Amino acid sequence: MFFKYVFLLMFVGLFGLPPGSAAAAVAPEIVHTRYALPQNGLEVILAPDHSLPVVAVNVWYHAGPANEPPQRTGFAHLFEHLMFQGSKNVGDDGHFKYLERSGASSINGTTSNDRTNYFETVPSNQLALALWLESDRMGFLRPNLTQKNLDNQRQVVKNERRQSIENVPYGPSREALAQALFPAGHPYHGYVIGSHADLDKVDLGDVLDFYEQFYAPANATLAVAGDFDEDEAKVLIDKYFGSLPRRDAPKAVEVVTDALTQERALEIAEPVQLSRVSMGWHSPVAYSDADAVADVLAFILGSGKSSRLYQALIYEQQLASRVSASQQSQFLSSVFEISAIGRPGVDAGRLQKAIDEQLKRLVSSPPSAVEVNRARNMLVTSSLSGLQRVGARADMLNRYNHYTGDSGFLHKDLGRYDAVSADAVLALAKKLLRRESRAIVVTVPK
Repeated sequence: MFFKYVFLLMFVGLFGLPPGSAAAAVAPEIVHTRYALPQNGLEVILAPDHSLPVVAVNVWYHAGPANEPPQRTGFAHLFEHLMFQGSKNVGDDGHFKYLERSGASSINGTTSNDRTNYFETVPSNQLALALWLESDRMGFLRPNLTQKNLDNQRQVVKNERRQSIENVPYGPSREALAQALFPAGHPYHGYVIGSHADLDKVDLGDVLDFYEQFYAPANATLAVAGDFDEDEAKVLIDKYFGSLPRRDAPKAVEVVTDALTQERALEIAEPVQLSRVSMGWHSPVAYSDADAVADVLAFILGSGKSSRLYQALIYEQQLASRVSASQQSQFLSSVFEISAIGRPGVDAGRLQKAIDEQLKRLVSSPPSAVEVNRARNMLVTSSLSGLQRVGARADMLNRYNHYTGDSGFLHKDLGRYDAVSADAVLALAKKLLRRESRAIVVTVPK
């Protein structure tokens, strides 16, 4: 099966989709089983593939900044760090040590606005170890949730914030755009990593409450992909996870994201040499049909050297050194963003004007069928590329399950791109990319 994925990816990448074919029609089926443990509600997704002697274990907790208490930004990410600090039967920082000694790779955890996940890829004969480690911290993390560990990881996260936001070029400007798009109190206000002030407010009681509420088996999904026997895996999962006590899953987050009705413009001075302009809009939510249209629009505008912004701002006018456009898909509201960094001597005003001219040109010179097809081929290639690796395959199944409730959403996902037309891209551009509904952050050299 691994070689089928590789061949398909190479074919689509080199030649595009065959004439008259649909992306959904050429996509392979990810054969898998999904069920829930009756004892505690843990969701399980099993996708066996015996091509290579490795297996990926991937756990998604349906909790992120969208679930954080008021004035506790960064809480979910801080808790991700605490999950690696140790649990009842695993010593301090022992999680990595056990896995590395077993020959594991891709050991990590990540937090996004909508979820937190933990993953590792291990040799096939080490599946039991990986499942035991994940079950121990799911069910027995509490003994290691100490004040000492909290203080230690709080400082680690604050230092990470300094290194990734405060002390990197355009870091403060990127955070400012998120804060301009979403008001204080909205779960997406600011960055996932949170603020120093809110991190300092976290106490041990907050940590214990968050664990009890959101790290329940019923609020998690375990995906296993790779070289394993399905019946044996079910026995192991029942052994390690089935005894964990049931805790009810928290209620789904319900937040209304108010539309912007007036442009929010900020200017930020940073110790950089080149000006930067970033624009953001609220856009269609993850995995909706319009979300796929936004992906295609972003590709046409700012992905690769053939994109409109690259051709105009970098190649023809030579105003920018870098441009990009992206659709950042999320639960409560996605974000469509356009960013450009100027060339030496080019001020932000000229850069912004040039971007605005290209947005107007979308109406006078609408996207062509050729542009849409090129974007569709590259987006499909990107979606299929993960199928080569068992770790990415497990994550894809978990992602589909999290956002759509359908772990087998791959064909429907690609089918969304099949349905995108040039007219649909133009209609979305007219509706979405309006001046009065955007936030814009201009970065000027300090």
